[in-house]
Amino acid sequence: MKKIKLSTYAKNNNCSYVTAYTYYKNGVIKGEQLSTGTILIHDEEDKPNLTEKVVIYCRESSSENKSSLENQTRRLQDYCAAKGWNIDRTVKEIGSGLNDKRPKFLSILEDTSITKIVVEHSDRFCRFGLEPIKTLLKNQNRELIIVNKSNDDKEDLIEDFVSIITSFCARIYGQRRTKKATEQLIKSLQN
Repeated sequence: MKKIKLSTYAKNNNCSYVTAYTYYKNGVIKGEQLSTGTILIHDEEDKPNLTEKVVIYCRESSSENKSSLENQTRRLQDYCAAKGWNIDRTVKEIGSGLNDKRPKFLSILEDTSITKIVVEHSDRFCRFGLEPIKTLLKNQNRELIIVNKSNDDKEDLIEDFVSIITSFCARIYGQRRTKKATEQLIKSLQN
């Protein structure tokens, strides 16, 4: 078994020393630390999956929250860096979490080369149907990483209740707007 210094390993695998050190500390790559502090990596053994594709997904409901969107992005980038993950792409989207036809959202679900999708809160990803989506991703050897999970069932229940009320309100008000628009169209045609 060939052993090489961690710095050499980093150069050979096109990653920074810090990333290689994080891989070593997290057990992604095997090695040993000498009494001098030098870390030797077992080069031919268990290389990490460097083809891993990590995508950050950030969403806000309206364009008025663009600063929130940027803060969300920064926090997720810091999280991925702390985990030693190289971010392939950051996807930012403005749209309702109730809308399941968000183009950027759908594009990351369709792209099976993505191995990890990182979101800050589950509701930033979707309001309903999270468990089926997670199951489908798992069956494709993909993973949805939710950084800030709710701490208790009561909080989850309240969030679900608010989502349901919001969904019904959007449908009701949307129907009223459609009804008014139809009535106006009929009036203009009659004239």
